[in-house]
Amino acid sequence: MDDRGRGGDPRPGVGGHAPDDHRPPGPLPYEGVWRFTAAAVDASVPQARRAVRDLLARQGVPISDDLVQGLLVIVSELVTNAVKHAAVLSPTLAVEVGVGAEWVRVAVEDNHPYRPTALETDHGRLGGRGLLLVREITREAGGVCDVEHTASGGKVIWAALPLKPSHPL
Repeated sequence: MDDRGRGGDPRPGVGGHAPDDHRPPGPLPYEGVWRFTAAAVDASVPQARRAVRDLLARQGVPISDDLVQGLLVIVSELVTNAVKHAAVLSPTLAVEVGVGAEWVRVAVEDNHPYRPTALETDHGRLGGRGLLLVREITREAGGVCDVEHTASGGKVIWAALPLKPSHPL
């Protein structure tokens, strides 16, 4: 299992501790990075959503129901985009879930080189608002999201949200 850091920065490979970090050494029981692949087909959308929900529950991640619901919408939108727009060049996609002490990050990677941008809202269109929704959910939760190119020429779209305890401590 690849644990990419416990710090406040959930970007790939950027984590770490500040010198004055007073947390005990070693990861918390729920921390880690999990990755799975799926075919770029419609059936992968609910499968990915279920897999992420079940992983968070199985690991005992201290996450509120509202944050879980927002995260699952993000997963659905990102996997849907990969299925709709990248399947021609990328018959498989990868979903990665990273959980740190203070954040949870979901990412969807495909091998299509096109870097999507959030489209302006067009009230006449029925679709095309997925990334806007991802950005809004992420912003409301106090998180960050981005699109990055991969070494293989594809892309990874990710969103990281701060963990807030589901009950006051």
